[in-house]
Amino acid sequence: MRLAVVVLVPLAAALSVVPKLAKSQLSSIENLKVASKYLLDPLNGELADDRIISVNKDAMQILKYHGSYMQSNREHKRTKEVPKDYQFMLRLKQPSGELPPSLYRLLDDLSREYGQGDLRATTRQCFQLHGVLKGDLKTVVSSIMNMGSSTVGACGDVSRNVMVTPAPFASPEYKIAREYGKVFGHLFRPMTTAFSQIWLNGEKAASIETWGKEVQDAGYEIDDEMRRDNGRGIVLPDKVEPLYGDRYLPRKFKIGVTVPGDNSLDLYTNDIGCVVITDDKGEHVGFNIMVGGGMGRTHNKENTFARVADHLGFVSKSDTTELLKSILAAQRDHGNRDVRANARMKYLVHTLGIDNFRSLVESYFGKKVEPWREMKDWKYHDWMGWWDQGDGKLFYGLHVDNGRVKDTEELRLKTCLRVLVDKYDLSMIMSPTQSIIIRDIDPKHKDDIVRVMANHGVQKTGDIDPLARLSMACPALPLCGLAQTEAERRMPDLLSRIRTLLNKVGLKNEEIMIRMTGCPNGCARPYMAELAFVGDGPESYQIWLGGSPVLAERTAFPFTSKVKYDDIEATLEPIFSLFAKDRKKFELFGDFCYRIGTDGLEVK
Repeated sequence: MRLAVVVLVPLAAALSVVPKLAKSQLSSIENLKVASKYLLDPLNGELADDRIISVNKDAMQILKYHGSYMQSNREHKRTKEVPKDYQFMLRLKQPSGELPPSLYRLLDDLSREYGQGDLRATTRQCFQLHGVLKGDLKTVVSSIMNMGSSTVGACGDVSRNVMVTPAPFASPEYKIAREYGKVFGHLFRPMTTAFSQIWLNGEKAASIETWGKEVQDAGYEIDDEMRRDNGRGIVLPDKVEPLYGDRYLPRKFKIGVTVPGDNSLDLYTNDIGCVVITDDKGEHVGFNIMVGGGMGRTHNKENTFARVADHLGFVSKSDTTELLKSILAAQRDHGNRDVRANARMKYLVHTLGIDNFRSLVESYFGKKVEPWREMKDWKYHDWMGWWDQGDGKLFYGLHVDNGRVKDTEELRLKTCLRVLVDKYDLSMIMSPTQSIIIRDIDPKHKDDIVRVMANHGVQKTGDIDPLARLSMACPALPLCGLAQTEAERRMPDLLSRIRTLLNKVGLKNEEIMIRMTGCPNGCARPYMAELAFVGDGPESYQIWLGGSPVLAERTAFPFTSKVKYDDIEATLEPIFSLFAKDRKKFELFGDFCYRIGTDGLEVK
């Protein structure tokens, strides 16, 4: 399939460029999904073979659906006896980013006993556990499942972890957002029994998933809702996977939920973005829905690109799950299963155009999607520091540099969190920007919590450079097999150099959202940042400029490429100088670059 220029044509004509494929035409990965018997084979047999420390290529693909990636340390010296030091990364599923204290204790213990000793907060509000050996996978995964959590659906061609604004305010809008994050997470979970067969020897987990129990207790009949068939092709005649079928989705699928004005989660980067809408009395009436966002791209392939979501329209509260099922079915049936680089729903939306895509969704939905409802302007918040929840409790946003929760000589962050959890039994919420929010704090405990953090080397929020607070970086080297260069390990030095450069040109207190990735896949959502560095070779980066400071309705644009890391100042200083000289009053860096454009920024 080749991407089409967006023009308004009849739906039937538009769909001619997104043909359905017969099983005989499927790509190798599609055939593998069918042959896996609903994500069981060949992983089951490979894990049982304790003679080798890895799994084969096909099992590695299926393992992703179970929440794990096989990795190796690219900096370790290889020998003939041990060509690679294979290890596994596990990613949790935490709808709405919620982390109960019992789960943190477990992860802290597991990372120390079976991992590399640290935890990694991701950009989708969950923890990753690195360094697990093949022989320990079953122990680790079963421990997580028996604690009422899961790694299922954290990776693979299914709905991923549902993101929600992390602010735990007690207001109705925020409560609704958190609730529906769990509803959507449970609604779109894979139903195969392969997970319990492999990790729990076919037994049920000791505790059901906490978010599943919460939505059940709230009165939702999620399994009935999943299987409810309106006769328009949403529900498949598949006894195991009524929404996914044996081929699952063409590619990963991401959902985000927030409230009007709060874009702390990069809502426009999701396949589906949902905004809680209430009436004048504060009653929940439905959601504004956006579709077709996504970050991944490939260097030198212009038919791959980052894209922000389009506004689809409004849906009433009673029809919300049916509309989301319709959107997922449209992507399931019409997404590109031939070329994986073009398999995300953003390419389907781009190819059809938003009006034709809306018509496609309506053909499943059985009714018209209502117009988008006006709402307040977007703002970006990281929710760091102390806040009043609105219910007599406090929450504290704890900044974590690039999401790495570990102990060093100067900062014993991992121990600090364990002390707080053990002492006060505090719950946490993972931030979309790789940080952590500690919630439900009794005000009388605030002073002691401040002392505990200070004793463990945790900086006060006001002492953290805003460049660091606004930044994100992916893990990249040494474990990511796709990384072309450094990101996380390099970010602190990069920010220091940029701060020095800003001071030099008279922008001493300037705040700029900066993101860095080791490859173009976009895990740290670089294409939304005001300034981004995207690895395009050993020690070199593309530079992207002009993202919205509120992360809404546009991506950044590529400014230049193959910039050596040591030469970054030479590229940025003229741009920063121009910004200092020609910015409008209160204009932020991303908006300035977008207004000036590439030609205006190419100063001598």
